[in-house]
Amino acid sequence: MANQKSKFVISDLFRKQIFIPIAALFIILLFNLIADPGFFRISLGYNSSGNPVLSGYLITILDYGSELAILAIGMTLVTSASGGQDISVGAAIAIAGSVILRVLCGTNSRADEVQAPIIVAFLIACVVAALFGAFNGILVAIFKIQPMVATLILYTAGRSIAAWINNNELPIVNDPRFAYFGGLIPGIPIPVPFFIAALCVAVIFLVLKFTTLGLYTQAVGINERAARLNGLNPAMIKILTFIILGLCVAVAALIKTSRLSTINYSVIAKDIEMDAILAVALGGNALSGGKFNMWASILGAYVIQALTTTLYKFNVKSDALPAYKAVVVIILVVASAPVVREKAQDIMKKIKAGNSAKGVA
Repeated sequence: MANQKSKFVISDLFRKQIFIPIAALFIILLFNLIADPGFFRISLGYNSSGNPVLSGYLITILDYGSELAILAIGMTLVTSASGGQDISVGAAIAIAGSVILRVLCGTNSRADEVQAPIIVAFLIACVVAALFGAFNGILVAIFKIQPMVATLILYTAGRSIAAWINNNELPIVNDPRFAYFGGLIPGIPIPVPFFIAALCVAVIFLVLKFTTLGLYTQAVGINERAARLNGLNPAMIKILTFIILGLCVAVAALIKTSRLSTINYSVIAKDIEMDAILAVALGGNALSGGKFNMWASILGAYVIQALTTTLYKFNVKSDALPAYKAVVVIILVVASAPVVREKAQDIMKKIKAGNSAKGVA
């Protein structure tokens, strides 16, 4: 009886959308366990200021994967509603980060102390990122431009805009308080970005639970015409999802600029939009829009970071990372293809039929 129950649980998990990122994470962790068990070692040390710091590959995954998890939240909603993806995320982070540093530095590009409250700089960045998100959303929802084409405008011009905001200078904020958001709070050895990501996840969980945002987003993505006939405004919902992604971009920009206390317009968040899209796909969400699983996307973000950390651990050059991730994309696309899914379901039915026949015999 227990054996049959365990088989039912495994079979039920296999059918769930979140199975894909769980299986991918298991494979990556198993590979590291076999190749080098030291991958799982976590040590407690102290930084130059004498504060406790946890270090290890798993901590790195939690730290840098948090940025991607935040972006995956917004990218999931955009994908669901519009049936496309925003490829301007990296450029938008450059703009939002440049705005934050501009406000904090004021007229001095080498500020030893912040010239304005950090919360004010962050809120201004949120407004700017939301406006650029609304711009993308209007192009997609009102002018009916395909999302990747619409966001290609900001993808192309965004980093130049970011450089223009600070007059092509590289501002530096030396105030240690600003470094907390991308580093550590004294006395707490866990990276702050993980707590920021946890807060963002909690917020989106409450929003999806107590509002109709998730239902309306999926309705528009599944059938826009039917959603309109049922009284929804598909254009406004699409624009709203792009605005939410813009807010996620502002949070990621705060973390990114806080890590180094400066910005490099051409390098910051380079290709991060591809990782965000891959996180959504790894979560089993259809890139053509419709139903989504936010938890699977968030887990997918940490899986992508686990893959990146593993590749770096084995000395894979950064230039070669996209090639390895491309292999993951190919596998995901093939695995999610209707033909493959139908074949898998047929095989599962045959296995169940065979087990039933043995039980009768």
